[in-house]
Amino acid sequence: MTQQPFSRPGAIDLSGLGKQPAPQAGAPAGTSTSRSTGTTAGGGLSYTVVVDEQSFQGLLEQSITAPVLLAFYSRTRMPESGQLADDLATVVEEHDGRYLLGLVDIDAAPQIAQAMQIPSIPLVVAVVDGRPMPLLQDPLPIDELRTALTQVGQQLTAQGITGRHQPRSSAPPAAEGEEEVVDPRYAPAQDALAAGDIDRAVAEYQKLVDSNPADVEAVGGLAIAKVMQRTQGVDLAQARAAAAENPDDVDAQTMVADLDMLGGHVDDAFNRLVNLVARTADPDRSRARDHLLGLFAAVGNDDPRVLAGRRNLASALF
Repeated sequence: MTQQPFSRPGAIDLSGLGKQPAPQAGAPAGTSTSRSTGTTAGGGLSYTVVVDEQSFQGLLEQSITAPVLLAFYSRTRMPESGQLADDLATVVEEHDGRYLLGLVDIDAAPQIAQAMQIPSIPLVVAVVDGRPMPLLQDPLPIDELRTALTQVGQQLTAQGITGRHQPRSSAPPAAEGEEEVVDPRYAPAQDALAAGDIDRAVAEYQKLVDSNPADVEAVGGLAIAKVMQRTQGVDLAQARAAAAENPDDVDAQTMVADLDMLGGHVDDAFNRLVNLVARTADPDRSRARDHLLGLFAAVGNDDPRVLAGRRNLASALF
């Protein structure tokens, strides 16, 4: 079953993305190289660029490093779409390189809109590893945009896609043959994941969370890394068989819930543990509940599936 990260129509579904991390760094946005992404927008914004025909292909190439967002708008035809583009630029900057935003004025660059077969505006498209997918199709308040991009970031982290774009002012582009600069905050955990050292990744993410509990990427990375840690070397078929034979065994049920999470079946994981809570008593009930709360944290408290899961948990408890 396909899981939708948002309930909003036209939202991006990240469940089909590959499990391997994207490359950890890339050419800084807006640099004058063969992969230039265009002119920096907003008089100094590091992660937002104005897109034209010449820079469009280079911008798409940046999606190999980390996700690229394309915002299609027209201030003359629909002022609300222009406001959405402005708000999106503000929110993207707050994510410190998690996304690179390309602003596409369809009046100034109609060929790009035609090539992308844009049906209407506003439209925000996410491009990951060169694959475009619709993200937003309606004007949204800036707070809802923040929630949406936070949820997308959590989904990407869960898929192992943790790359970041480098700001224009942070460093010059690496010369050919030189190693690109990575975000030093996440490099140790990312390197550990790339090496298959899940225990070290958990430890590195834990350091980040301890130093900054508000770091959404670190919190999401830690939660998913812990799921990966618990499921290392587990045979899926055997785990499911054990859970089927022992429906009230907390260890068996939580293991399958973890495996469902890694497979993108978030609702299945939540429902399994809600049902376990409903038919067990303390201390097993407390263990199942606490495990479920940990999975809620991994997905994000603003996710509609978590909100529904919390309501179902409350019903099971009371």
